[in-house]
Amino acid sequence: MDYKYIEQLLERYWRCETSLQEEEILRMFFSQEDIPAALLPYRHLFAYAQSEKTEEVLGDDFDRKVLGRIEEEEPVKARVITMRQRFMPLFKAAAVVAIFLTLGNAMQVAFSDGDGRQAVSATAAVEKPQEGPSVAKADSVKGDTLQHKIQSPVSTLTK
Repeated sequence: MDYKYIEQLLERYWRCETSLQEEEILRMFFSQEDIPAALLPYRHLFAYAQSEKTEEVLGDDFDRKVLGRIEEEEPVKARVITMRQRFMPLFKAAAVVAIFLTLGNAMQVAFSDGDGRQAVSATAAVEKPQEGPSVAKADSVKGDTLQHKIQSPVSTLTK
């Protein structure tokens, strides 16, 4: 028997050029008992598609159950969000910026030689007493002129 038509249909099937009627012809051919040995490897593919049609499919009750669950409205639960929770990302970002600035300043001081000497001289200047008129003393003298006038008669009485 000549199976050239079936072989041509198979070639068109692999190139996805067959119609639904031609695919049905292939399924019917491979569902037969006597198939040539050259075409036996393809039997399972088309026989599987034929056997799947006869297997049990989901019923209408399944569709109703699924649609019933989908259409059920669940109540929306409102959550109270505090101001602390709202600003938490901002706090985290500020903490990260503060850490980067602190580490940057520490690295700058560690790697710069000139700044280290200036820091030592600045601390030495604080420990050394300053000479000259004190701003606090000069200010208190000017501010106490009224009290100075009141104290002068008292000071004359004590003399």
